Amino acid sequence: MKNDNARILIIDDEEAIRDSCSIVLRKQGYDVQTAADGVQGLKLFQQGSFYAVLLDLKLPGMEGKKVLSRIKADSPETPVIIITGFASIESAVDTIKRGAFDYLAKPFSPEELRVLVKKALESRTLYTRNIAMQEEFNQTTQSGMVIGKSDPIVKVMDIVRRVSVTESTVLITGESGTGKELLAAQIHNFSLRRNAPFVVVDCGALVESLFESELFGHVRGSFTGAHETKHGRFEVADGGTIFLDEISNISLNIQAKLLRAIQEREITRIGNTQPLKVDVRIIAATNENLAECVQAGKFREDLFYRLSVVPIHLPPLRERREDIPDLLEHFILKSNKKARKTIRQISPEARKALLEYEWPGNIRELENTIERAVVLSEADQIDLTGLLYHGIGSNLSFLNPTRGQYKSMAQMEQEYIQLVLHANNGNRSKTAQILGIDRKTLLAKIKKYHLA
Repeated sequence: MKNDNARILIIDDEEAIRDSCSIVLRKQGYDVQTAADGVQGLKLFQQGSFYAVLLDLKLPGMEGKKVLSRIKADSPETPVIIITGFASIESAVDTIKRGAFDYLAKPFSPEELRVLVKKALESRTLYTRNIAMQEEFNQTTQSGMVIGKSDPIVKVMDIVRRVSVTESTVLITGESGTGKELLAAQIHNFSLRRNAPFVVVDCGALVESLFESELFGHVRGSFTGAHETKHGRFEVADGGTIFLDEISNISLNIQAKLLRAIQEREITRIGNTQPLKVDVRIIAATNENLAECVQAGKFREDLFYRLSVVPIHLPPLRERREDIPDLLEHFILKSNKKARKTIRQISPEARKALLEYEWPGNIRELENTIERAVVLSEADQIDLTGLLYHGIGSNLSFLNPTRGQYKSMAQMEQEYIQLVLHANNGNRSKTAQILGIDRKTLLAKIKKYHLA
């Protein structure tokens, strides 16, 4: 965190202490405010957003321990440094158990003050990053890299290579399931921010009433149900990258506030008046045409231009079929590890169906399909029957139109009977049972379609 972004509050009834500490900290570039008693200090704290507090234990009106409790209840991430006289060191140590960061015993040197404030600010940064890491751990997001050697993906990765090391805002477009979040994570991992948080916001999953709080946070008591202070995603992402998925879903009201956050590099929690500086790189994604949304009056033109500094389009899987074999291998290995299986191959028939299928759900659908097949397979390979049994039979290419070419009912019946026969190693009785017809009818159809 940069010094000029950090606001420090000093609460002490001794004017000499307030003045001397203010001078030292302002020389370091901090924004310093002071209060002479606990009530005034709490009022200032609740009106603004402070990164650290220097607090005297012995204050008129409201004692320091009570002020500490109120500050930690409202803002547990804010480090509080206790200022105390030598005779009260035991009390200062006790406040550490109550949540204080550390203490300074009077008299203290300017260097002691500078060092302790720096450590306190570092602890605050670590606190917010731990929140991000916990959220990342709890999410079931796809891991790994964007996979493929097709021309469209090679071009995409060339843009990623060039844009990752910059601070430019990126807009990723593409159908659902094409891997937009994965690509955003890859840009972050290749960037200079790779050791800072990567925070995901699913704009399509948040209700309008909670969206502002989710993005920018709120202070305790700012609205009904706000029982504690909440850190917004922008604050948690400070120093790193925020990924706004399905950005087209946000309302015009939130769009205006998001635009301000991008332009000013600062946010304001709900219920607060003092803005917080944030250092965040923004990557947005959508499966809609934002330019058309702008023309329809559903999306702000100025925000659109702010977000689409570097546009990247991820093609659907049906336009990069040559990548499917590599993706199949990757997902089989991943699913084997997850399910503790040893599936080694895909039958030629199943591979052909997988390659010809249109994949409306794109890579996400392919991964889910392979995971189901691996989990439920009783053999060491994935075959057509296995795919059918796993719930996608009606979506496979032998039943669906391929590139717009529809099949006759006779063709579909012939291919399906052949499929079930093959899956049952030619056992006609079992095939007839699965098809729901008697053996005599099956024999007639085998003869009709020359399947013997």
